[in-house]
Amino acid sequence: MSRKLVECVPNISEGRDAAKIKQVTDAIAAVAGVELLDVDPGADTNRTVITFVGEPEAVLEGAFVCIREAARLIDMRQHHGAHPRMGATDVVPFVPVEGVSMEDCAELARRLGERVARELAIPVYLYEAAASRPERRNLAEVRRGEYEGLQKKLQDPQWQPDFSAAYNAQAGATIMGAREFLVAYNVTLNSGSKDHATDIAFELREKGRVARRGRVKPYYQAGELIFYAEGSFPCGNCDFTGATFQETVDHCAKAHGYDLPALMRMNDVDPGNPVGQKVRRRGIFSHCKAIGWYVDTYRRAQISVNLTDYKQTAPHTVLEEARSLAAERGLVVTGSEIVGLVPFQCLLASGRHYLKAMGKSTGVPTVDILQTAVFSMGLGDVAPFEIEKKVLGLPTYDPKALVSMQVHAFTDEVSRDTPAPGGGSIAALAGSLGAALASMVANLAQGGPDAEKDAKLIAVAEQAQVLKDRLMVAVDADTNAFNAFMDARRLPDATPEQKAARQAAMQAGLKVAIDVPLDTAKASYAALELAGEASKLGKVASITDAAVGAQMAFAGVRGGIWNVVINLKDITDGAYVADMQAQCADLLAQATAKLAEVTAYIDQKLLDRLNKAKK
Repeated sequence: MSRKLVECVPNISEGRDAAKIKQVTDAIAAVAGVELLDVDPGADTNRTVITFVGEPEAVLEGAFVCIREAARLIDMRQHHGAHPRMGATDVVPFVPVEGVSMEDCAELARRLGERVARELAIPVYLYEAAASRPERRNLAEVRRGEYEGLQKKLQDPQWQPDFSAAYNAQAGATIMGAREFLVAYNVTLNSGSKDHATDIAFELREKGRVARRGRVKPYYQAGELIFYAEGSFPCGNCDFTGATFQETVDHCAKAHGYDLPALMRMNDVDPGNPVGQKVRRRGIFSHCKAIGWYVDTYRRAQISVNLTDYKQTAPHTVLEEARSLAAERGLVVTGSEIVGLVPFQCLLASGRHYLKAMGKSTGVPTVDILQTAVFSMGLGDVAPFEIEKKVLGLPTYDPKALVSMQVHAFTDEVSRDTPAPGGGSIAALAGSLGAALASMVANLAQGGPDAEKDAKLIAVAEQAQVLKDRLMVAVDADTNAFNAFMDARRLPDATPEQKAARQAAMQAGLKVAIDVPLDTAKASYAALELAGEASKLGKVASITDAAVGAQMAFAGVRGGIWNVVINLKDITDGAYVADMQAQCADLLAQATAKLAEVTAYIDQKLLDRLNKAKK
């Protein structure tokens, strides 16, 4: 069964007093089962984004402790900052990471809200997936009026908290809910003008801005406002003017792909009574919220962006559009920053985007792709960006793993008088090196004039990288599987029950000890095929590298099969043994034939090259 993992990202209204921030984060970290991942304070926003993960119940307790400590340490009556806020702990989102649903996280928010209102006397609103009604899904709507308007808001029947408590002047109110991973992303300009950042932010964000005509360049906000009138319903995104409102609604849907009434509601405009209302212009990106602000620490303005679904609207997409919009205004984007953490897949997609834009191969090590994203997006512009600390879900190896050892230390470990690591781990390593060489040969040949050939080379390199990483994991998996079998052998067998349990554990352990090298053999065969393909597509100068890769990959196949066969003798399931023997025989025959084909091709190429040189 997979583990259950939830991320929580509380935002507290303190970004300047390091001692107070530490008291809050220390209290969270002290909760058993909670792993504190990131603490990102901002002096100008006077706000700190805290990120921690754990099992649902542990995260629930960590969130409660955070709210309790923030309420004790922060006085909202004295709080000022650039970021909108409503309380000492302003917002508490729960994010599903692994083994939990969005509804599971929404239920955590409801449970926390009830407890916070009851035990801490802090009013609580629910938002996003936990919202009690549609108009409360949007965080900006719930937070409208901010702390200064909270006391009045609590008296409005339409804005009664989901979990009520008396007005708490010191702590304010807390908003909690469940959402997808939100990427908090700031784009930095070479300007100190908040208006410059705001002008671009309004172009980017989904809800857009009020529409204008006339002198809208270089700064759109300089144009004249336009309004709906009887018989005249302008489109906010082009020069079209409908004679009826419905005509303009239809135009916006067909020409621009958006729902005009929905856009108006997003901006608190009643689409049922448009006459006299300001015309709205839709922004460029969906799932994008943005504002402009000035950051005194950097002495520059920033476009502050929240991406509520990075799979639909990625940071690099927003950044490139911001760069274009800035250039139109005579501005320069100097870089950008991630606030809190960014999902591994999100930054990986950005790195791949920029490698493709450069015409370079994406079949390179993951760390190279991520580093490309960091450099291309200027993520280290205003503060250091450490991949290991900022990327959530980054594939890493245990420091104690075999593959984390230095080469000489690993070789020494293999040479000792212990049965593991042994041939199975070495087979996996050989297969991984074969895949690595296939990738290298493909990457060396990439970048030529033939686009179709280039695409094939990149595909080979990408597939080889996947196999390389899969086989690297198998280096330790093989040793761990053998150790698990040995642990089963050491189980007590004094009674019939103990003997039966020991035998069952040994049989299960043996099958795992077979599955791992069998997967090694299959993955190594795939690497052998790629080495052969790379030898044909690659440069003749690197054909011997492909040859060595093919030999190493074959060693992975042969070694994996041998490690399957040696464990079959102790398996009592006859049908299972027969199936494994058949699979191994078939795989060995395919690998032997493929190696012969690849080596014959390479030897002939080398001979042809030698004969040509003699002429």
